Amino acid sequence: MMRGGDKNEFFRQATMRICGSLNIETALEQTFEFLKKNMPVDEIGLFLYEPGLNVFHRIAGVKRHPGNHFSPVSPMPEKSREKWSAIWAEMDDIKIINHPAQHPQISEAAGIYGLGLDMSLISMRLEMEGRRVGLLLVRTAGEGRYDPSHAERLLLLHEPFAIAMTNALQHQELVRLKDILMDDNRYLRGQIRDLARSEIIGAEFGLRNVMNMVRQVAKLDSPVLLLGETGVGKGLIANAIHYASERKNGPLVNVNCGAITESLFDSELFGHEKGAFTGAVSRKKGRFERADKGTIFLDEIGELPLQAQVRLLHVFQDRIIERVGGTEPISVDVRIVSATNRNLEEMVRNGRFREDLWFRINVFPIHIPPLRQRKEDIPALVHHFIENKSVDLKLGEKPSLSDGALERLCAYEWPGNVRELENIVERALIRNPLGPLRFNGLRGEARRPENQPADAGPDERILSLEEVNARHIRRAVEISGGKINGPGGAAELLDIHPNTLRKRMEKLGIPYKRDRH
Repeated sequence: MMRGGDKNEFFRQATMRICGSLNIETALEQTFEFLKKNMPVDEIGLFLYEPGLNVFHRIAGVKRHPGNHFSPVSPMPEKSREKWSAIWAEMDDIKIINHPAQHPQISEAAGIYGLGLDMSLISMRLEMEGRRVGLLLVRTAGEGRYDPSHAERLLLLHEPFAIAMTNALQHQELVRLKDILMDDNRYLRGQIRDLARSEIIGAEFGLRNVMNMVRQVAKLDSPVLLLGETGVGKGLIANAIHYASERKNGPLVNVNCGAITESLFDSELFGHEKGAFTGAVSRKKGRFERADKGTIFLDEIGELPLQAQVRLLHVFQDRIIERVGGTEPISVDVRIVSATNRNLEEMVRNGRFREDLWFRINVFPIHIPPLRQRKEDIPALVHHFIENKSVDLKLGEKPSLSDGALERLCAYEWPGNVRELENIVERALIRNPLGPLRFNGLRGEARRPENQPADAGPDERILSLEEVNARHIRRAVEISGGKINGPGGAAELLDIHPNTLRKRMEKLGIPYKRDRH
């Protein structure tokens, strides 16, 4: 037994070391050096067991000699999950284990850690304000090394060790959240770069009607439903709606409904409270909460299972969410833009999509035409993708196009739409970065070697994109007899505004009627 004065001095000296550094490893090293002068000790560690995952985490640890020691993360055998959960929940305040071979669970754990059984252990349950925070484990070589006086010394240090454990866990959580924040920042910087480089190609041509509808609805808060085949650019149109709205300074949060399993739907969209389920180690905001004062884009909404549709309907109706495991309703101020490539009306008739949700999202539908219905956009899209992909692939100079390359692309039906075109351009750049680009091997087209022209001889001259555009415009002007505006004019033939066509002709040096003498 320790005398009162000895207890006070032991407590003071040990506490100075346990709480003497913000770095838990440093603090344990100092404590270890002090403890080994007062009791047998070869290793000391702070541990946390997660019953849901059935793993032990070593939060911090120090040992005297190199070799096997407690691992940072150790999964326990699944067959022992219930036993370990019970041991963790019912653990004594402090326990001396001088003969590990007599304790099956200790023998099992020793085997997992690669430790022999010729050792003695003391385990101490750590609690703060009635809440379990972890376990202190002290071990030394040889059996029968510990007695009640050693346990008495450690019990004196329960509170300092519990404080150190709590601080270590909070520090680890801060580091984890910092890493998440850094990942989010990297993601957002990438999004900003993509947005800076993205533009609506065809806004004045094939997508002119779509952009007119975007301008009509962007300033309002009405729900918008974007309809169109896969790969037509529904995400870009959602971006355009957000950044043309009064919410442009708020967040734009994208949700791929087809990629969220039903079991994770509530947590992903509405968030969860700490401890709401196994693995919920901290509170998490859902996508709706993150989109507050901004826009949420629900892509592939037709992929949602019926039960998820029910939960989503309540948000549409009330703009109120509740985190999983929470009881407090949270109001969210969000603009909802949805998108699908499915026929939702048919799905409603077949009972696969709720009619009431359909009415909620179908306030202002915008149909985005497939690329095969707006082939006049292909030259501009090709130029845009060559520009961007050349930067991504770090090409020194943009390669040129072979004669007939654009004609081949315009003759293709594009089942994969703009996304397929983007992939084909990137593939051509990878295969032939120096050019000229020929885009051979489209689906349904006979394959040719990448370096063999389709129908040109060895003396073919490669046209630039500007030359291709100029040739196309001159042809339209010739057909219209030099007329730009009005019925039968070149602008009508090209489905472009006359003023836009005149500006393009001036840039390309193509004269039109008022300049001719």
